[in-house]
Amino acid sequence: MQETTSDTTIDATANPLLDFSGLPRFNDIRPAHVTPAMRQLLAEYQTLIQQLTSDTALPTWDSFVVPMTECGERVGRAWGVVGHMHSVMDVPEWREAYNAMLPEVSRFYAELGHNLALFQKYKALHDGPEYAPLSPTRQRILDHEVRDFRLSGAELADELKPRFQAIQEQLSQLGAKFSENILDATNAHAEWITDEADLAGIPEDACASARAAAEKDGKPGWKFTLQMPAYLPVMQYADNRALRERMYRAYATRASELGKPEWDNGPLIGRILALRDEESKLLGYRNFAEVSLVPKMADTPEQVLGFLQELAAKAKPFAERDLEELRAFAGSELGITDLQPWDVSYAAEKLREARYAYSDQEVKQYFPEPKVLDGLFGVIRALYGVDILPEEAPSWDPDTRFFRIEKEGELVGHFYLDLHARETKSGGAWMDSARSRHRGTQGSTTPVAYLVCNFPGPVGDKPATFSHDNVLTLFHEAGHGLHHLLTQVDELAVSGIHGVEWDAVELPSQFMENFCWEWDVLCGMTAHVTTGEPLPRALYDKMIAAKNFQSGMQTVRQLEFSMFDLRLHGELAPEGCGDDARVPIAKLLELLAEVRAEVAVLIPPAWHRFPHSFSHIFAGGYAAGYYSYKWAEVLSADAFEAFEEAGAGKGSLLDAETGARFWREILAVGGSRPALESFKAFRGREPRVDALLRHNGMVTA
Repeated sequence: MQETTSDTTIDATANPLLDFSGLPRFNDIRPAHVTPAMRQLLAEYQTLIQQLTSDTALPTWDSFVVPMTECGERVGRAWGVVGHMHSVMDVPEWREAYNAMLPEVSRFYAELGHNLALFQKYKALHDGPEYAPLSPTRQRILDHEVRDFRLSGAELADELKPRFQAIQEQLSQLGAKFSENILDATNAHAEWITDEADLAGIPEDACASARAAAEKDGKPGWKFTLQMPAYLPVMQYADNRALRERMYRAYATRASELGKPEWDNGPLIGRILALRDEESKLLGYRNFAEVSLVPKMADTPEQVLGFLQELAAKAKPFAERDLEELRAFAGSELGITDLQPWDVSYAAEKLREARYAYSDQEVKQYFPEPKVLDGLFGVIRALYGVDILPEEAPSWDPDTRFFRIEKEGELVGHFYLDLHARETKSGGAWMDSARSRHRGTQGSTTPVAYLVCNFPGPVGDKPATFSHDNVLTLFHEAGHGLHHLLTQVDELAVSGIHGVEWDAVELPSQFMENFCWEWDVLCGMTAHVTTGEPLPRALYDKMIAAKNFQSGMQTVRQLEFSMFDLRLHGELAPEGCGDDARVPIAKLLELLAEVRAEVAVLIPPAWHRFPHSFSHIFAGGYAAGYYSYKWAEVLSADAFEAFEEAGAGKGSLLDAETGARFWREILAVGGSRPALESFKAFRGREPRVDALLRHNGMVTA
């Protein structure tokens, strides 16, 4: 997929990005297709909008919403493929193609959002006689459209709209650059080990991967990068403290002023925050935190902050106990009397081994990739009665696989699975839509998802083995995928994950993680990579005993991120005017220090630059919404408790009847009704925080 062509005048009829008859033609799509395809699609959309807005007849669902939806879907699908390639194949040609069209696409959507004539058409339909006979699902779609137009500046005075549009374009470009800087800074650093003694403690498979990386570069020794499959084993297992410190410092200062100036995300952060603040003021809100919460379950920033502070008050005593135990152990058993951040993962792993007599590395040997996938698919089959079968389809990398989901022989949807880390692939893990379920004038379309992770790949003739954390991540992303794929809503705007409140969208993903701790599930998804033996019950019992090991510290870390994000977008005012307006990085770091003083128990060094790689809020959709993880965790833990209740005394929580109800009330309805209504329909009551605290071991006897 790295090849390209200088021909930018490709015949539109032969452009694979314009082919919506089936799956994306990844074997044919090239960077040179992007500009002609997107310009044609945007022009068609613009022509349609002009026709619809100039029509003097009262709009109806069929005459107005349906053509808008179908034309918009084509634009979204094509641009979605381009964005996907930018994430999983970030070579210069694809980066250039994506960035070349990003301003035009951003400008188009910004203009769309504050097109007053279009807004008036939606509003006329929303407020007119056609609204009442519509189904509740279609009424909700129109409610969302009116709300989103207002948030997109449709009601702004004409003289303010160009500025609002410019803000949207700049934010898109800055977000893309933010991600690229992180990827470039991550790929630029490597620790080269030539003395085998310096590898002491690092697992054999991680060393084998490092050796292969060095050989690929034509060099002797071992190459450890900042990619997660290489970075984490060093931080967790390397006896060489100096190596851990170097790796930690390199990772903690990525894309900051402490590295290459051209990769410094600091100026981008300051500008992003200033633009978001300006956007919120134009819309009549006090700050961006208020704007962010309009389409969410939570009502106000104060409500969210109160929720976070309540959790922090309950979690911090457990976190302080965790840290005290870690420091005592590091001092007495490891000779580390001044526990530093680069020692924490290492000391924690040693403490876990000492206390529970097992290591993550030992557990990892029981999770070879093929067995894990069989186990995941088995859980999905048991809960929802669907089958997952391999299929062939063009993809962007030979390592990618493709599957179909069937229910009683009938196609439900498809998904791509791209599990292993690559240098040309953005870090992290995510689910995204390649195609959404909907029923239109051309018939019904089944959904297609991308499931993307960055796990270690196979080494030699051995399959990849996953840590239990990797398994949790896979189940998490599969939960998002099921939300997208198992929808039974035919209206595109609220099908699957579309239209779901952002602070509820993590419910199905976090819900799935719980099954990774169940014995009857693990029995079916483990086989030692060498012997084939399943996970021993004794080792499982140790894992359960250690499940909430240091959960207090992990919880306050997430709360720190959430509170920092919320307060960042609610309290910091930019300095300067116009294009020079910025939130100073110094203020940002001061706020982070203040949040840490309230919540954290382990304070990183002053040179740590966490914000510079906080992609969720500066290049993702989580700005003033990172709290959603904890908010949804309350919902997911409570939902899983229904399976605990149903499975009590049965030896298995894979209860098909409860699974069918979860599908019907949560997954199937997508965004067609408020998330709280869906939760109450499944659980029969409002959500409670008790199950989350219990699952995390943060309850007192």
